[in-house]
Amino acid sequence: MTGNQERTVVVATPSLEAYGADLQLSQSVAGAREAGWRVVVVTPAPGRLGARLADLGAELVEVDFPVLRRASASGAGVAALGLAVLVALPRLVSTLRRLRPDALYVNTVTLPWWSLAGRLARVPTLCHVHEAETGGSRLLRRALTLPLLLPQLVVVNSRTTGAAVLEVVPRLERRLRHVPNGVPAPPSPPAPPRWQQPLRMVVVGRLSPRKAPEVALEATAMLRACGYQVTLELVGTPVEGMEWFQDQLRARAQEPDLDGSVTLAGYLTPVWPALERADVVLAPSLGESFGNAVVEGQLARRPVVATALQGHLETVVGDESGLLVPPGDPVALAAAVTRLLEDPALARHLADRGQEAAAANFSVERYRGEIVAVLDEVASGAPLRR
Repeated sequence: MTGNQERTVVVATPSLEAYGADLQLSQSVAGAREAGWRVVVVTPAPGRLGARLADLGAELVEVDFPVLRRASASGAGVAALGLAVLVALPRLVSTLRRLRPDALYVNTVTLPWWSLAGRLARVPTLCHVHEAETGGSRLLRRALTLPLLLPQLVVVNSRTTGAAVLEVVPRLERRLRHVPNGVPAPPSPPAPPRWQQPLRMVVVGRLSPRKAPEVALEATAMLRACGYQVTLELVGTPVEGMEWFQDQLRARAQEPDLDGSVTLAGYLTPVWPALERADVVLAPSLGESFGNAVVEGQLARRPVVATALQGHLETVVGDESGLLVPPGDPVALAAAVTRLLEDPALARHLADRGQEAAAANFSVERYRGEIVAVLDEVASGAPLRR
């Protein structure tokens, strides 16, 4: 900070929900506020995270702007999105000129027009990338990644995310800053898991095909068929427009082989009570750029069974801080839980080592300091000079 002058950062975010990138944003805001920044969060609609950001001292401003979504991939969707961007762009530039920030922080790749607005308003800009898209058309992935050439700096939440970005746009390498997520620890030291049957399992995350909670349901059915007493709790809500998937999960949970053993708890905050009443945390996702739910399970001192892919491989060391299984494989997931049931010493070892590793590598204190350092760098104009 120069003298006593307060610097301002405008944060553009697609939503104020309380999952993944939204929750991580609250840690970025907390770090900036602690460092003396004025933080103005601009969003198209209110959400449950708004009160938390306001408590941290952020100012909340609603501005109408589009968000890039998978539904925009159709011809009609592209046309509608293009028109919405043309209408919104002058509004975004006007907002930046009115607020006169020292830096613009674009939260996720779904808002490339904000990076363009930053260029037009001559505001130093960083984009925080939380997505690690590696499937589908390379041409489409390149089209989605090229707008990252607009901001001066690009923050990636994992090595997986960084590799996905550089695979399609190698020129971004000098702009990348790797800042692994920071995950808050529980408010009090967690009790060790109650290691006896019925074994209580939990999955925390969006109810969506990408998170694959149905794999956990099938693994639960297999364990029960083998005579193990196990229950499963799903903590989360569906993505808007995908309520049908939640209905499918509920219908499956009511079938005879699972009836009475599965709970759909909905959205819970804080999540620690759900983790504390569990004995094992399952993370069956088919794709994760980082995977906060895994780290939360580790911090709760619970053994974690996660799919061996992408960001999970950066938070779990197999047979040391958790167990790793192939994605989409309920048989392997059930077998991993069986290992824990038959070897309580292994379960305790994984819980203890996972907690130690998560606390050492993914603390919010470390994260906030690194995010503020990137903010300072972009606001100083050093990336522009390079």
